[in-house]
Amino acid sequence: MNLDDLVELNRRIANREPVAVVTALEVGLEPGDRVVIVSPDEVSTQYYAEPLREAFRTGKSGLVEVEGHRFFLNIHLPPVKLIVTGAVHISQALAEMARLTGLDCTIIDPRTAFATPERFPNVTLLAEWPDQALMRVKPDRFTAFVALTHDPKIDDPGLIAALRAGCFYIGALGSRKTHAKRVERLQSQGFTAEEIARIHAPIGLDIGAVSPPEIAVSILAEIISTMRAKRRAA
Repeated sequence: MNLDDLVELNRRIANREPVAVVTALEVGLEPGDRVVIVSPDEVSTQYYAEPLREAFRTGKSGLVEVEGHRFFLNIHLPPVKLIVTGAVHISQALAEMARLTGLDCTIIDPRTAFATPERFPNVTLLAEWPDQALMRVKPDRFTAFVALTHDPKIDDPGLIAALRAGCFYIGALGSRKTHAKRVERLQSQGFTAEEIARIHAPIGLDIGAVSPPEIAVSILAEIISTMRAKRRAA
């Protein structure tokens, strides 16, 4: 890899952009001809598109062979962030499960009686209003956003920020009646029905969950399912 390619790779990684470095393992080629930097948007232009799509989906680097030619795919994906509004029982379980699966979890809740380090150890905890906290956390398309408070003053600013940022997963706790009112509020903010339909509500996979830990399992499973599907479609 030449210096210009290295600079470009580091720039993309710093900007949380998914990128692959494809190295052709062929004898007789100059180094600059062997290395290609590819984003998910550019996958379809490559004749090794199928294994590259799968590598982006799984996040796994490795050796592939296409039409008798061997390539090494070095995949660089931004760490997936999980942002949760609501320091509640469900988010206590969800934060621990997210840590075990490698997600970078942040809990946001201005209610200092709930948002305490004792209840949320080993996790980024911001006892602030979401509109303030999200200016620093900065959701993006490699972010899953979950709203759990039932309080529009806390959940809605986060949902608005998540929709505008194009988060790959957006979920909100509440009944269909609660969500219908949420839809009306979001429409008043200028969001279309198609944009609002990206919100998973009721949240989580339908596994018959009852307790807070079970609901947390259903939410995390839905996040992972959506994450893999999005990468597969890249």
